Amino acid sequence: MSYIINIETSTTNCSVSISNKGNLILENEINDKNYTHSTKLHSLISNLIEKSKISLSKISAIAISKGPGSYTGLRIGTAAAKGLCYALDIPLIGISTLKILANKLKVQNGLIVPVMDARRDEVYSAVFDSELNIIKNPKPELIHNNSFLEMSRDEKIYLVGNGQEKCKRIINENQNLIYSEDKIFPSSLEMVDLSHDMLLDMNFEDIAYFKPDYLKDFQTS
Repeated sequence: MSYIINIETSTTNCSVSISNKGNLILENEINDKNYTHSTKLHSLISNLIEKSKISLSKISAIAISKGPGSYTGLRIGTAAAKGLCYALDIPLIGISTLKILANKLKVQNGLIVPVMDARRDEVYSAVFDSELNIIKNPKPELIHNNSFLEMSRDEKIYLVGNGQEKCKRIINENQNLIYSEDKIFPSSLEMVDLSHDMLLDMNFEDIAYFKPDYLKDFQTS
């Protein structure tokens, strides 16, 4: 069997799910603005296993959202994922949080731009085509009046994530920028098909050396 536990902790949404062959079995999540991941994550995972009645011995891999996002949230998720991998002697799958966000949208054409709120007028962003092929790699990006203007000249740009409010406030009106304002937080639900594909490809992380993709150094102010 190809059971995978998916863990997403990069934002205020603490989310876990268990899947099999790209199909969701069960999901558990709590969205708390106070970032209670340290007290909630392990109970969410335990509850998931108990409710699914799937033995830990049947889990083939652990998938983790690897950032960018909250430093604390990513560290907590990574620690839990590594602990499970070591205890069960199974591989670790790391998936870009921005790709997970992009997977919330299903479009026939155009480009998908996940935007996660960073600091001040910045977002973490990347660009994917409609089939989730990477066009521009993840990076911190300063939003200005004409952000995404060149890309939007010839095709629709679909924004997704909690950086949309910032983008809408700063960027000049552009009819080719499509805001998906209800698509805010990444979830383990959007990891299900991605983690399955990576399991089939044996696309694993080195557990000992894996660390989240913060994209920039931690700042306290």
